[in-house]
Order: sequence, then structure tokens, then C-alpha cells
Amino acid sequence: MSRQNILTGSPWEDKMGYCRAVRIGNIIEVSGTVAIVDGETVKKDDIYAQTHNILTRVADVLQQAGASMSDVVRTRMFTTQIARWEEIAQAHGAFFGEIKPTTGIYEVSALISPDYLIEIEFTAVLSE
Repeated sequence: MSRQNILTGSPWEDKMGYCRAVRIGNIIEVSGTVAIVDGETVKKDDIYAQTHNILTRVADVLQQAGASMSDVVRTRMFTTQIARWEEIAQAHGAFFGEIKPTTGIYEVSALISPDYLIEIEFTAVLSE
């Protein structure tokens, strides 16, 4: 099986030796993704906006891998503010209300920057 690395041009990809997503065969794994536009954090105090930004950006990444959000079978959400889970759920539900992947939401003590309130990983599987 061939491997397709999907890069987004982030300086962290080379610094840390990773890519946004990897597709091997019909499986696509998407790295933990935070809310950022043009190098700036999306609305530092708005967890809904950050979640929505991540989901929108990952939809584009999946398209580059030949997939869509309907191929997502699992999301893993890491937040520093679990008490705001309903705002996260509202954004997640707007994208996945009909698709219904498995998911988990976990509170963590910190993300790579204190400005990030949420980070999400994705797994997608294409029909063979």
C-alpha cells in the first residue's frame, strides 16, 4: 500500500517531524489539530469558535486525502476546560449530527499553548 502524507505548511511539521494527516490504503489518521488561522489563535476565549475552526480545517485536509467528514469514524477531543463541553458538543454536532462517529472528550492540564482551549484528532476509513 502506498502512503500519502498531507502537509499544511505549518512550521511545526518540519520542527517536530510530522504531517497533518497520513493516508495508507483506506485509513486516514489526522494529527491533533488546534484552532489557528494565519498563525494566530482563533478567538482565545471562544471554545465553540475554536472547535468549529478545527472541524472546518480538517474537512479540507480530508478532502486532500480523497475523503470527507462522512468517512470519519472516530474523534478524540482534548480540552483544558471540560466544564464547557456543551459548547464543544454543539460545534461537533453541527458537523457530525448525522454521521455520528465514535468520540471521546478528555480534560487535559494544558495544550501546546495556553491560548488553545481544544485539540482534536480524527480517524477516517474509506469504503473499499
